[in-house]
Amino acid sequence: MRVVVAGGHGKIALHLERLLATRGDLITALVRNPDHFADVRDAGAVPVHCDLESVEAGALAEYMTSADAAVFAAGAGPGSGTARKDTVDRGAAALFAEAAQLAGVRRFVQVGSMGVDRADDPGVDEVFAAYLRAKRAAEEDLRERDLDWTILRPGGLTDDAPTGRVTLAAGVEGGTVPRADVAAVLVALLDAAGTIGRTLELTSGDTPIEEAVRL
Repeated sequence: MRVVVAGGHGKIALHLERLLATRGDLITALVRNPDHFADVRDAGAVPVHCDLESVEAGALAEYMTSADAAVFAAGAGPGSGTARKDTVDRGAAALFAEAAQLAGVRRFVQVGSMGVDRADDPGVDEVFAAYLRAKRAAEEDLRERDLDWTILRPGGLTDDAPTGRVTLAAGVEGGTVPRADVAAVLVALLDAAGTIGRTLELTSGDTPIEEAVRL
């Protein structure tokens, strides 16, 4: 399988690339900063210099030609302001999905976030609220597209060692999950046709990942 990963130097993406490479997949990783190419190569992916905040959909689609699947794992990241939450977490997600359609890449998995329904709750930090609204808008955009999409909403992310056991369902109580387990779930979702058209929430749990994706 050839997979294109947006946000190719992110923590989840690097775990994902290692797992895909281990099973023999070909990975193209879209990376904004060329200084990060070495890390991406070490993870087993081929880095491509691509700024999702400035590239046009047609040019982006060229990187995706002949791919079997696309994974959106990009994010503005900690320390970014409200403007970049919109341009990356919403705008780049929509652009990547549009490019997938132009390139004929049907399988599309998008990393969202638990809690998007709390974006407008009083007391939510302004920047975090902007992040949640951007993720919610990206989900709404993707659901309207003719793609074989799955949305994965992880809980609080940690750098703990993977357990290989999760809770994965349409609605999950709040919790945390190691980034390495999120990546393993993404790999499993790529092959899980039963998750197409589903929005799934994810935390650590007791169910082996291969079993959890058989919804």
